[in-house]
Amino acid sequence: MSQILIVEDEERIASFVAKGLRSAGYTSHHVGTGREGIDLATSGEFDLLILDLGLPDVDGFEVLSTIRSLGVTTPVIILTARNSVTDTVAGLEGGADDYVAKPFRFEELLARVRLRLRQDSAAGAEVNVLTHNDLSLDLRSRRLAVGSTEVDLSAREFALAETFLRNPGQVLSREQLLSRVWGYDFDPGSNVVDVYVRYLRKKVGAHRIETVRGMGYRLV
Repeated sequence: MSQILIVEDEERIASFVAKGLRSAGYTSHHVGTGREGIDLATSGEFDLLILDLGLPDVDGFEVLSTIRSLGVTTPVIILTARNSVTDTVAGLEGGADDYVAKPFRFEELLARVRLRLRQDSAAGAEVNVLTHNDLSLDLRSRRLAVGSTEVDLSAREFALAETFLRNPGQVLSREQLLSRVWGYDFDPGSNVVDVYVRYLRKKVGAHRIETVRGMGYRLV
């Protein structure tokens, strides 16, 4: 499940884009400042970045320059009201992979998102099976094996298992899990994460998913 970071200071636009991405099967996270964008873009958590240029603190060009100088190769689509040829060229030469001018049709943005994610996937070795110790998750058949035993998963359990297996040994907060698996349709104060971790533990073994008190959960 691809994770997309939206760096956009206009809440209305960010909400519109996030809702459309969610309907298309992606999860997203929204921040409204360039500094937050830099911090998250360099975390390695996201598969694509949608970046506005007119941010309130740091110009989008500076955000792009900074993350590229730090070695971040995540695809970046600039989404901005600046539609001059000069700005477009500057964005693409500065390391952006695509440039969409506002106002825009969501269908066009979605097509570009899909294209960039496909290209990024093809550029590297495509991983179809995630493994950790004796756990194996086939992303195509959506089947989980615990040793030699196959386990059936619901759609949410599969997404949760995928998140853990993509980040073995890493502590994932409830907020991170809520964002990646459920998006932002749920109240951050909901206990839905704890409920589904309990479901998943019953299927893979409680000892495999550790509770880190005050922080979250970790696949050990």
